[in-house]
Amino acid sequence: MKIDVKPTDNELLELFTTGNDAAFTEIYNRYWKKLVALGYSYTKDKFAAEEIVQEVFVSLWNRRGVVKIDTLSSYLATAIKFSVFKSIYTKNRREKLLEHMPGSPLAELPEDLFHAKFLEEYVNGLVEQLPEKCRLVYQYSRQKGLSPQEIADEMNIAKKTVEAHLTKALKMLRLNLKEMMVLLIVLKEL
Repeated sequence: MKIDVKPTDNELLELFTTGNDAAFTEIYNRYWKKLVALGYSYTKDKFAAEEIVQEVFVSLWNRRGVVKIDTLSSYLATAIKFSVFKSIYTKNRREKLLEHMPGSPLAELPEDLFHAKFLEEYVNGLVEQLPEKCRLVYQYSRQKGLSPQEIADEMNIAKKTVEAHLTKALKMLRLNLKEMMVLLIVLKEL
């Protein structure tokens, strides 16, 4: 009796980055339906969702030798979200350009608000993924403006512990924001 063992995502990624067609096919087959469902949850349009997923996979294949991915499922889900937002933005932008004369300051406002809102939601999503105490320290510091000593008093922990949690949170946010910027650059090229 032969037991087929599916490769892990990390094993697939390792093979994929060397240009292994079979690994890419397995990634595609493993994630296609989930990503279309995710895209559909945002767009409410099956065709648009499928197009977005296809674009993400084409982009992934084209960058197979240079892409740095820590967690495949998270990377793909984030790529879908960015592509959906890009698609929505493009559609809204097109509509706004028709409403306003070219060069009007009003034509630029929606783009800035869109990017600011998206970045805020993205950072909030990252903060929610932090371990509980780390998340609380970050929220007390950045959202309530408390000093490390005030946070230590509030949470009944040492000031050094507060500083360690804050350092960990900021490091994770910086890393993810850096990855997001790379992804945005890639999506801009689509």
